Amino acid sequence: MGWLADETGLGRCGANHVALTPLMHLARAADIFPDQTAIIYGKTRRSYREYHARASRLASALTGLGILPGDVVATLLPNIPAQAEAHFGIPACGAVINTINTRLDADTVGYVFDHGGAKVLLCDTALLPLAEAAMERQAGTPPRIIEVPDIEVGHEATGRYLDYEALLAQGDPAAQWLMPADEWESIALNYTSGTTGRPKGVVCHHRGAYLVGMGTVVSWGLTLHPIYLTIVPLFHCNGWGHAWMMPVLGGTVVCCRDVTARAIYAAIADHGVTHFGGAPIVLNALINARPEDRRAFAHTVQVFTAGAPPAAATLAAIEPLGFSVTQVYGLTETFGHITECLWQNAWDTLPQVERAAIKARTGVVQPMAAQAVVMDDALHPVPRDGETLGQIMIRGNTVMKGYYKNPEATAEAFKGGWFHSGDIAFQHPDGYIKITDRAKDIIISGGENVSSVEVEGALMDHPAVSLCAVVAKPDDKWGEVPCAFVELKEGAAATEAELIAFLRDRLAGFKTPKRVIFGDLPKTATGKIQKFELRQTARDL
Repeated sequence: MGWLADETGLGRCGANHVALTPLMHLARAADIFPDQTAIIYGKTRRSYREYHARASRLASALTGLGILPGDVVATLLPNIPAQAEAHFGIPACGAVINTINTRLDADTVGYVFDHGGAKVLLCDTALLPLAEAAMERQAGTPPRIIEVPDIEVGHEATGRYLDYEALLAQGDPAAQWLMPADEWESIALNYTSGTTGRPKGVVCHHRGAYLVGMGTVVSWGLTLHPIYLTIVPLFHCNGWGHAWMMPVLGGTVVCCRDVTARAIYAAIADHGVTHFGGAPIVLNALINARPEDRRAFAHTVQVFTAGAPPAAATLAAIEPLGFSVTQVYGLTETFGHITECLWQNAWDTLPQVERAAIKARTGVVQPMAAQAVVMDDALHPVPRDGETLGQIMIRGNTVMKGYYKNPEATAEAFKGGWFHSGDIAFQHPDGYIKITDRAKDIIISGGENVSSVEVEGALMDHPAVSLCAVVAKPDDKWGEVPCAFVELKEGAAATEAELIAFLRDRLAGFKTPKRVIFGDLPKTATGKIQKFELRQTARDL
């Protein structure tokens, strides 16, 4: 054993152990990058000195309102500066931030208020009707509203509530932050989409929030002073942790309230945006943007895409426009992304079609996670043969603490010592994972499994298709058959028969949709297609 057996005088103390937390990033940035631009939004510019001071004011003002360590403070905010400030100011007073999806219905928001037990709510003026309707549906004590008027879009305070700037004026810009004594302490309470029932509360800890940011620095190859555009809502997995991460590098966060192709191109051209994250629907919007919405830029923008597996056709079309895309994968329960399709130099010389197909892989585990493995039902890794299906199982420091007030669901999710993702995939011989479907999205037609992702990828190759989704439609003979829902590109035309014939040339007969429905697809705020709505529509056909 040697010296390892003798630990006399060795121990954890303040000199050699500090709890990991992303809160330390902003304090450091304010010290070493005080005049660097931290936030851009419309005409608003804030330095790191101002950013830290405003977060400090928020923390001390919340304490003045009676917020105690461990209390929940919620937000109903779009991607505006107050939402970024809340990510530091709320945990800086020891509270837990609960960023609520702004596109939820009043009944669900009321449930989140009750279940999460928020004491205070920071609410955008435009979202006050939603918050007030939610409170009418609550059973418990409603949170105190702090109104956040967005002057950049012409909001004026209603006067019915204390407004955000008045709250900050009550705070101390030099207030001491309450840093976690234990990095396992909760920093955020995030709710799942709740597509099959009430949303579940995912509890995240300071350690994971710190590590997901530092892992992203490595995975994205970030260097000092990146310029990050907030396309991913900060209410979604805390914006994949990117707002917490940016102060590490003295980066600039460009806030984007309304996500459109025009706004993205403008931000890149006007502010030199270098990085953003977004779902494949965002990539399609950029590809199909009208000429008048495009702006020229001379650099390559680095993009993380997630939320749904991107079609190879989308990846092939986006890169010539000046975007380098990396697919990442994760869940609310894993603090956002935990795998990446890490590019290998040996692939540089492959034809574009093959490169795009590789980029459509789900990828390998990122540095901040420990393991992401495809396993069978007995928790044995499946063969790395590029075809044997299993479920993605995850372990690591960026897995949630558990589901709030739901020990049964927590135990089920962590059964066997792994987090069960619910995503069906296989692994290539080189270890790269490829998702074929969510478990609930697999279509079983005549005893054969049909991957909706595969059919969607083939549909996206059609020049008229802008966006699509494939779900199961009940069938008397086969049990289920694929049914496609399609959004066409502006000015494009296609018929049901044409698309079915197009797919017959590319897919096995049992994989070919028997119906094609045209129209706008229902989407979440992050651009995910709401397949549960489409499944109901298909059942009613």
